[in-house]
Amino acid sequence: MTSLYTTLNLTMSIPVVAVALLAAWRLRGQARRRWLIGVAGAFVILMILTAVFDNIMISAGLVAYDDELTSGIRLGVAPIEDFAYAVAAAVFVPSVWALLTESPRVGAGVGSPTVSGRGDALLARGPGHGAADDAYAAADESRTPERSPSPGLLTTLFWSSRPVSWINTAAPFALAYFLATGGFDLVGAIGTIFFLVPYNLAMYGINDVFDYESDLRNPRKGGVEGSVLERSRHTATLVASAVTTVPFLVYLVLVGSLESSLWLAASAFAVIAYSAKGLRFKEIPFLDSVTSAFHFVSPAIVGWTIAGADLTGGVWACLIAFMLWGAASQAFGAVQDVRFDREADLKSVATVLGARAAVWFALACYAAAVIVLLVAAPWPASGAAFAILPYLATVAAYVRVTDADAERTNEGWKRFLVLNMLAGFCVTQIILWSVLVWS
Repeated sequence: MTSLYTTLNLTMSIPVVAVALLAAWRLRGQARRRWLIGVAGAFVILMILTAVFDNIMISAGLVAYDDELTSGIRLGVAPIEDFAYAVAAAVFVPSVWALLTESPRVGAGVGSPTVSGRGDALLARGPGHGAADDAYAAADESRTPERSPSPGLLTTLFWSSRPVSWINTAAPFALAYFLATGGFDLVGAIGTIFFLVPYNLAMYGINDVFDYESDLRNPRKGGVEGSVLERSRHTATLVASAVTTVPFLVYLVLVGSLESSLWLAASAFAVIAYSAKGLRFKEIPFLDSVTSAFHFVSPAIVGWTIAGADLTGGVWACLIAFMLWGAASQAFGAVQDVRFDREADLKSVATVLGARAAVWFALACYAAAVIVLLVAAPWPASGAAFAILPYLATVAAYVRVTDADAERTNEGWKRFLVLNMLAGFCVTQIILWSVLVWS
């Protein structure tokens, strides 16, 4: 019988394997060699540190493991499952970093012209010009010296789902469900799969369809940081989003309670409302930050309530802190796109506040999240406050940014993907300890 730890490790290894395969496919030459060296070096260091400190903590009685929840294989006194975190970090972090820092290649991206092929004409024109708009695009693309052939539909959908971010929505559901139940069953597995891929395809696919005009102006689009979706793929993406999400939604409603179903409906509505025409919450300053944060908090609420657990005061403290963290991250992420959003006549918390004020707003939200956890969250959940400190340090480096140089915050945003993995690791350890040790 597969142990609980093994089941969790296998589930969470899906995005790690996906990103590693993506790096192996995209990277070439020196970039691939640097990536392999980074993975190998991180693997050796993390395995040694894990072996040393796991054995020390277990031998000292700081932590203990139920043999019924593990495979029984140990290195020293440390269960073999504990080393999965070291392997995942060693593979995932260098892979994400290599993909984000990869130099653009001619024809790179998914279903989009190259950055050099977009030209000043696309950057200068405004949205909603119809035939004239398409004429500009045709004229500009005719000057492109080389374009790669359009990728297949599955490749397009894969990129639109933002595989690097899959774990950010699957982990909150899985960890909340595990914390509420102390185990993992079919409902937990299906819910995790839903929030891992279909949920992200719907969230980001809908966004790519309705953000097409502004994405054309944005040179960082066309790869890991977001695809520029060909017009011919828009309908297929929307259909695929519906087909892959509806069966999961129906199942989760049938096995859940009225409370969990209402939260699931709110989560699905937020995914649509953020980008879809006629709603466009992403263009309503401050509501854009709240809705974006809810995209990542709602899976945790669904996981908690579908397990039949009560939303107590301590749980709400953790969820509010999570919302503040998400709002801060969205606001800081919007800073890098201030110029492109204004050219496209799009509003966001950053375009309204300005780049510098938006950075300070993000800092305030991060600080508030730390305070809420330390003051209102029960131990050991309050320990998650320390996982937010690196975000504060990263954002604080840009307190003097201006609208004119707002794009330089993109470097800080890239670090977020690494920080997310480290923060997720810390929170995962807190949850596992709270269930297996302190409960």
